[in-house]
Amino acid sequence: MGSSADRIKDIGPQPQSFDIERATKENTNYRSVAWSGRYLQVTLMSIPPGGDIGLELHPETDQFLRLDAGKGRVQMGAAKDKLTFEAEVSDGWCVLVPAGTWHNITNIGSTPMQVYTIYAPAHHAPDKVQATAAAAAADKDDEPAVWSVQSKHAPDKHG
Repeated sequence: MGSSADRIKDIGPQPQSFDIERATKENTNYRSVAWSGRYLQVTLMSIPPGGDIGLELHPETDQFLRLDAGKGRVQMGAAKDKLTFEAEVSDGWCVLVPAGTWHNITNIGSTPMQVYTIYAPAHHAPDKVQATAAAAAADKDDEPAVWSVQSKHAPDKHG
């Protein structure tokens, strides 16, 4: 997966199978959408040392994240200035974020933190690739597909 030709191609709500651990470890982009279904989405993330996923809250979305490489510090809480849950995670660990919870994962290691995440419903445009966190923040064309089933909730919040 070192080149874009090797990247997992999001084929939308069609049957798909791939080696998610290999794809996650080989992903070099901040975010790369690997699969978009009608009800959930899989993204691959690479967070550089000292970087983070970004403090955020999904009002009506539970989220699953798994580290396949690296070391991170998870913080979660009811308010962005009251992150009462904290844990260190590494290869093989998962993070379960309840809907309505502020959360962030910071890379506290010396190598990239390789993560995959599952959202339900989808949060990003199918097959979207964002090389850096700054590119993701500046992206104004990153809405889920019209065929995805979305809840009628307030938008996500970012810290």
